[in-house]
Amino acid sequence: MTDAKTTTNSGAPVASDQHSQSVGPDGAIALTDHYLVEKLAQFNRERVPERVVHAKGGGAFGTFETTHDVSQYTRAALFQPGVETELLIRFSTVAGEQGSPDTWRDPRGFAVKFYTSEGNYDLVGNNTPVFFIKDGIKFPDFIRSQKRLPGSHLRDNDMQWDFWTLQPESAHQVTWLMGDRGLPKSWRHMDGFGSHTYQWINAAGERFWVKYHFRTQQGNEFLPQEEADRLAGSDADLHIRDLYEAIDGGDFPKWDLSVQVMPYADAAEYRFNPFDLTKVWPKSDYPLIPVGTMTLNRNPANYFAEIEQAAFAPSNFVPGIAASPDKMLQARIFSYADAHRYRVGTNHAQLPVNAPKNEVHSYSKDGASRFGFSAPDVPVYAPNSFGGAHADAAAHGDDSGWQNDGELVRAAATLHPEDDDFGQARTLVNEVLDDAARERLVGNIAGHVGKTAIPEIRERAFKYWDSVDPELGRRVRESVAPIENPRETLVPAPVPTPAGPAQG
Repeated sequence: MTDAKTTTNSGAPVASDQHSQSVGPDGAIALTDHYLVEKLAQFNRERVPERVVHAKGGGAFGTFETTHDVSQYTRAALFQPGVETELLIRFSTVAGEQGSPDTWRDPRGFAVKFYTSEGNYDLVGNNTPVFFIKDGIKFPDFIRSQKRLPGSHLRDNDMQWDFWTLQPESAHQVTWLMGDRGLPKSWRHMDGFGSHTYQWINAAGERFWVKYHFRTQQGNEFLPQEEADRLAGSDADLHIRDLYEAIDGGDFPKWDLSVQVMPYADAAEYRFNPFDLTKVWPKSDYPLIPVGTMTLNRNPANYFAEIEQAAFAPSNFVPGIAASPDKMLQARIFSYADAHRYRVGTNHAQLPVNAPKNEVHSYSKDGASRFGFSAPDVPVYAPNSFGGAHADAAAHGDDSGWQNDGELVRAAATLHPEDDDFGQARTLVNEVLDDAARERLVGNIAGHVGKTAIPEIRERAFKYWDSVDPELGRRVRESVAPIENPRETLVPAPVPTPAGPAQG
């Protein structure tokens, strides 16, 4: 047993961990028992707000080693040959809350924080290469449709299919979701994708568009729906447990990172908008180029401090890597960092798990829980004449030059010959999935659509899959039983407005 003595948060010794101070014959607790007050007050505040999305998850630390030479595409320090970079990864479900089962059918978050020599680079992706929507203005509506009804507080298939069928751009991602990848066996047995299109800039200032692909060395494995449903009740933390026990036992999971690289000028005349998050770039057009290997080898020492407080933001770029005209990425560049300021605090970047390994010379100032600060005689504003840090235009060069290339952005955003919503979902069904996977896809879709109770929405769901592939639509329609108790509306009955105070 340790010889350490309990103290208060301010370091004073504590007389008892077991008994509160009381006064008088009735044993009333004394308000002057400051240790009791401190314990209860701290307990009341020991949770931060859970993430609105990606609330349930887990993660681990590790390294990324660049094993191939991609310096012709980017000058980012972490992607130079032989460089090894520390990292943190957080896996998660998208729609589930903090206590939800790991085995619900849902996309999985795949967020990587690289602690590079030039600052932190966050790559915030999923286990799918696409997403449900292509414009960030729709994101709050999409997430609300996947959460819970305001009245009953129940998740609702009608609400989900209402949104999906009113947004046909969702077809590609919903096909991924309803397929085997919607229920990975574990986080170790799934791929990860940056999903968005990003920009790489090399030492000569040449620019390229890129997409990231992390391929699991453990192999892609999935759970049948029936097994996932059983595990949701018997082992709700299956994926957290699996990752922790694998690393704890020395079985370190690995992923190989490759990228697709598109020459900068190709974007203007490509056959569909290359910045559309609902589309993939066919590998026949832009083959995978190997970059390096990610290895996870250390579990967090404290889940709250190192995983719950971990803050990943697409706005965290480093020299040699920049954004693209992807409208969803543009929205996330604001929303993620802003969510962390609200949820963890304005100084979340000073927490050890979020702090970069290189020196920070920032002019951000004050705010709640600020503990890093400059010496008293160091200026707190820029520019200044007193030796304070100054910006270095050469550090980033022309990393964000696309913003001035209005013609390219306009060209890439116009309707291309293959810019339809269902084409890539159709290719996924007919050319990527085998017969057994298509059979499972039909069963998964039918099981999900079969829980809808509003006839109009169910019919829209059938037509949605007809648009993906007529044969798939027919099989889904034939597999869904008729509605037994139809609902007429998603809108709950009006709630009477409470009467105000009596007048007179």
